[in-house]
Amino acid sequence: MASVNHEAMATVNRENQSIGDDNSSEKPVTYKVNALVNVRYDRTEDVKEMMLHLFDAFSNSTQWALILQLLSTEIDPRTMAPKRSKKTILDCSKNLTIGAQSATFKVQFVVDSTFGVPGAITVVNRYEKELFLESVIIEGVVRFSCNSWVQPENTIAHKRIFFSDKPYLPWETPAGLKELREEELRQLSGNGKGLRVFSDRIYDYDMYNDLGNPDKGIEYARPTLGGEKNPHPRRCRTGRPPTNTDILAESPVQEPMQIYVPRDDAMERCKKEDFEVGRQKGMRRNFVPYLASIADRDAFERFSDINGLYKKRSSLEMKSPLAKIVEKVQDYIEPYKFDPPMTISMDASCCLRDDEFGRQALAGINPLSVERLKVFPPTSKLDPSIYGPQDSALKEEHIIGHLNGLSIQQALEENRLYIIDYHDKILPFLNQVNCFDDRKAYATRTIFFLTPIGTLKPIVIELSLPPVDPNSPAKQVLTSPVDATTTWMWQLAKAHVCSNDCGVHQLVHHWLRTHACMEPFIISAHRQLSVMHPIYKLLHPHMRYTLNINALARQYLINAEGIIENDFTTGKHSMLISSAAYKDWWRFDLEGLPEDLIRRGLATRDPTQPHGLRLFIEDYPYANDGLLIWSAIEELVRTYVNYYYKDPSMVCSDSELQAWYYESINLGHEDLKNASWWPRLYSPEDLSSILTTLIWLASAQHAALNYGQYPYGGHIPIRPPLMRKLVPKEDDPDYAKFVADPEKYFLSALPSRFQSTRFMAVIDILSTHSIDEEYLGERKDLSTWSGDGEILEAFYRFSMEMKRIEKEIEKRNVDPNLRNRHGAGTTAYELLIPSSRHGVTCRGVPNSITI
Repeated sequence: MASVNHEAMATVNRENQSIGDDNSSEKPVTYKVNALVNVRYDRTEDVKEMMLHLFDAFSNSTQWALILQLLSTEIDPRTMAPKRSKKTILDCSKNLTIGAQSATFKVQFVVDSTFGVPGAITVVNRYEKELFLESVIIEGVVRFSCNSWVQPENTIAHKRIFFSDKPYLPWETPAGLKELREEELRQLSGNGKGLRVFSDRIYDYDMYNDLGNPDKGIEYARPTLGGEKNPHPRRCRTGRPPTNTDILAESPVQEPMQIYVPRDDAMERCKKEDFEVGRQKGMRRNFVPYLASIADRDAFERFSDINGLYKKRSSLEMKSPLAKIVEKVQDYIEPYKFDPPMTISMDASCCLRDDEFGRQALAGINPLSVERLKVFPPTSKLDPSIYGPQDSALKEEHIIGHLNGLSIQQALEENRLYIIDYHDKILPFLNQVNCFDDRKAYATRTIFFLTPIGTLKPIVIELSLPPVDPNSPAKQVLTSPVDATTTWMWQLAKAHVCSNDCGVHQLVHHWLRTHACMEPFIISAHRQLSVMHPIYKLLHPHMRYTLNINALARQYLINAEGIIENDFTTGKHSMLISSAAYKDWWRFDLEGLPEDLIRRGLATRDPTQPHGLRLFIEDYPYANDGLLIWSAIEELVRTYVNYYYKDPSMVCSDSELQAWYYESINLGHEDLKNASWWPRLYSPEDLSSILTTLIWLASAQHAALNYGQYPYGGHIPIRPPLMRKLVPKEDDPDYAKFVADPEKYFLSALPSRFQSTRFMAVIDILSTHSIDEEYLGERKDLSTWSGDGEILEAFYRFSMEMKRIEKEIEKRNVDPNLRNRHGAGTTAYELLIPSSRHGVTCRGVPNSITI
């Protein structure tokens, strides 16, 4: 394991003079040890305020200062506490350049010859404002990577403790650090009481009882997520007071305040600035549609209206005077328009082609819903006394003509039939949804046939509504079109499928399976794993920003009247879909990529195949690229875990590790704590499996589900988040309007102009990589293992593997034999390419859930 340089400690910067009597046998020799302290400032502090701080600092150097003290790994036998250096006063105002973002200061610690090895440092901030302490380095001896906001002494009275970078398992902790290690965890856990404030660093659990605001009216009340009725993972507790109307509901924060997150989990300023830039762009782009909605001209009437939302692509230079005037007018309007998303930049058509519909099931923004069809016709698991017959309306005659001469049984046996089935997820909520004039939805099933060239061809769509009475058909079946009328009906049916898909993607696969289910593991890691613990150090970059992002989601996205409710078909019932999926479907033991593919019937174990799996759809870009990353993570984690845990008994006897996993389940996932499927944690193999799954979910899984939202979903006709009309039948009053102008009817079924641009602005922000993104294969903390060659080599191999994977994916994307990646009008699948530049790129795998 990494070791502090003891020899250097014995000789570093020795002054060879005592502070006292060198010849006295009773007084140990003292030495001055030089250190570098790196501090970062809030660059928004104005010059006047900084000058006042400088003036005060010059007038009283102890009133305005950082007070630092080194602590030894050894116990002082006289005090039975860690040996300590003399306190050192650091005046951060000296040599400070106005407007500087960071500064490095030299300090000296006075220690005696029996001090031993530095293991920790305490810091007291006597300034009026918080400071970000990056590191304290005793060159050649020890490094303290702090990376934390230190609050003023008058805000938080206790001293901040920072440990050296050297990892220690609990039983390896030096005697001088044991009590400090426990005290730090006690401070981070809090007592579960009181209001959390901006400066706190306290991690605790609570239910999602803060999504509504009943004080505004009953229509703004929302059910609590968490508990027996609506199970859900827990969130970070804020301690805000209850509402006046409902004592079980937590009061919302008031603008411009934001929901509490522990201080060190808050976003860096550059990330906040990225958000603000995105928000300003969104406001500009929504301005004209908002005016149109006021003027009652909010509906799209022709596809050209939708295409007018996007910037024009640069063309050949126009030289006529009139052309230059037109160009200037366009330049003025362009800031109010959107960048063309991939789906229209590569395809001139306005509706979703069948081949692209099938391709996106394997290489789109939601490649997690498609399953192999094992039984035909499919059946429901819903209660038939409430939701009608469990049998599907799909019959042999609907699909037999599309199976290339195969019987249905042959197609099933040869693994040629696949399904995206949203029937049971959506149907329970349709009565509440369809009672609104501007929201109309079905629960959809779509069956695909796997063609000889490896692509999926949609052959039938079933649209289901809750039964009204036994004589009223609740299911409608549409097959591939044969004329103009059925072509437009088929397009409407596909739009409804994509609307279902948009909702399930966002509420189940994206929010629930990555954001919400990761949060308890992160909270527990801060409460139960010391920063010195090797597993905490491994997980740390994979927890960055997630608590802050989830808090912002509760404030703006999943709250009452938030983005999800306003812009998705399921409206205020949306989060109950997440809850139902958590209760009836989510299982942590099936969240790893191989197990998920097997669960959906898309792969089987085969030790002769790469990664030990045989895919039934060979050209499945998400799975093929994902398995490369999964295997690389698995290898890194296995090497890391085996290095620290040489014996299975070490895992069982690691009190912090066991407490982390126990609390993640029993407090963080309390509603499912008694499930029999939770993996055990008895051996290094168990630990490697759990950690691989968590890192996969935080990095590649989230990236695959998030960063393509605008590129794949920014063209509303292809992926509408909500629908406003059903598919008309011949006896419907609207049928004549549909036949007379099918394009206008189709567009009237989509979101309005203002709804569309508001949604597009949001997913554009959500698809953006910030400038401070840290990608898989990148770590800023490798100095932690400076003495551990085996660990450094493992991280280096992992970084090189990410680069190799990137080249392999790029190679696959130009292979003409891979039709789901390559072809005319086909966008390359790049979502799992590890690196990216800043902005909306449809690629890049950050270490953590940062957006």
